[in-house]
Amino acid sequence: MKLKKGESYFKKHGPDALPDLSIKNEILKHTKDKNIPCAVAFEIAEALQVSPKEVGKTADLMNFKLTKCQLGLFGYQPQKKIVKPRDSIEENLKDTVSRSLSQGRLSCKDAWEIASRFNIGKMAVSGACETMGIKIKNCQLGAF
Repeated sequence: MKLKKGESYFKKHGPDALPDLSIKNEILKHTKDKNIPCAVAFEIAEALQVSPKEVGKTADLMNFKLTKCQLGLFGYQPQKKIVKPRDSIEENLKDTVSRSLSQGRLSCKDAWEIASRFNIGKMAVSGACETMGIKIKNCQLGAF
């Protein structure tokens, strides 16, 4: 569900949704100013052995903003998105991204896996997608 500008994040989950208390406590320990960087959300998920999606949902229910996407797609100031198209893309990377598409898009999780497989930064993969005109969807935290 996409929010309209100015709406609260918790509205994405319906009126009966409640934050997970253990996740909420960890978020409060590791964040300030109601912002939670993507990397911190993943650290919390790993530490608590929960899915990143659960951390994202709890952050939404606390009305915290997810920031500093590790793919560079959102959460940076002032420009929001910092990923840039790459000047060139290795053919093998291009082929792997193309084979990993679902409905013409690459999932966040697949982008991370490709980065790991090629031993390159996550933003190198998202930059390749920018160059190729491919959207990355299905954020592992539920941001998009």
